[in-house]
Amino acid sequence: MSRTRWTWARLLGGAAILAVLVWRLGTGPFLDGVRRVDGWSLAAATGIAVLTTACCAWRWSLIARGLGAALPLRAAVPAYYRSQFLNSALPGGVLGDVHRAVRHGRAVGDLSRGLRAVAWERSAGQVVQVLLAVVVLLLLPSPVRSSMPLVAVAVGTGVLALALLGRAHPRGVGTSLRARTVRAAATDLREGLLARRAWPGIVLASVLVVVGHAMTFLIAARAAGSVASTVRMLPLAVLVLLAAGVPTNIAGWGPREGVAAWAFGVAGLGAAQGVATSVVYGVMVLVATLPGAVVLLVASLHRDPPARGAEDPRRWRPTATACPEGAAGG
Repeated sequence: MSRTRWTWARLLGGAAILAVLVWRLGTGPFLDGVRRVDGWSLAAATGIAVLTTACCAWRWSLIARGLGAALPLRAAVPAYYRSQFLNSALPGGVLGDVHRAVRHGRAVGDLSRGLRAVAWERSAGQVVQVLLAVVVLLLLPSPVRSSMPLVAVAVGTGVLALALLGRAHPRGVGTSLRARTVRAAATDLREGLLARRAWPGIVLASVLVVVGHAMTFLIAARAAGSVASTVRMLPLAVLVLLAAGVPTNIAGWGPREGVAAWAFGVAGLGAAQGVATSVVYGVMVLVATLPGAVVLLVASLHRDPPARGAEDPRRWRPTATACPEGAAGG
């Protein structure tokens, strides 16, 4: 499948999920979710986003340094805010990541390193999120608890395989494209993610990000009128947040609402309640990323000159230059 067809398939998938929800539940849950957003919940989400964004930027900076594409935290934070805003405002949910990857790669004179740093940063966060989700879903009642032992084995096997790949030194595996890819991935894992100076910070940052997103979802549930206990709500939040990472969405909307409707319905809380909670969460997240719009505006007023490969990467600053068509990110 070509890249263009895949992009349209992802967008149509998200649209189809939303269309089915409207068909089955009507527009009421969506409108109710929008009406229930209040100032306190928006302020709470914005405050939590300061912490989660700083942690994501720290994780990105650690990995980029390990890959030889140094990125200071003071530059990573505004760039990550911009990335989150673009992800929340544009179709697909990844265009912001593509933009920051391309800008960083150009700034350090190595587009490949910039793209790989972002891809590994996103992947590292998702691995930690999945591991935490498995723990929560194993310990607390949820619609998928009966399947979790098998899922835990599969996830554990995958993480072990990645760890072994990162510790390996595959030098004599040939010169084919696949062999070079394996060597590059092993080197990136070993130097960018599993190095002693990097992995503790990456894990800590990722855990704090997951906790922050879960707290935001729980606040959204309360704002949407849910009275379920935290113990009952946390597994549902974990499932919905996993769905939010599926790239088949329209600016974040689609799979998140679909899984929320299913999970809340199976848990006895009502599919409409799940959709309303997801809508509140989506609005909260969008508002929390608005500082990224400010970054875009300021950058458009103070454009930097084109980056050159000889520039010191420590002086890199994010700009609003559009990324080229056809780029792909994590």
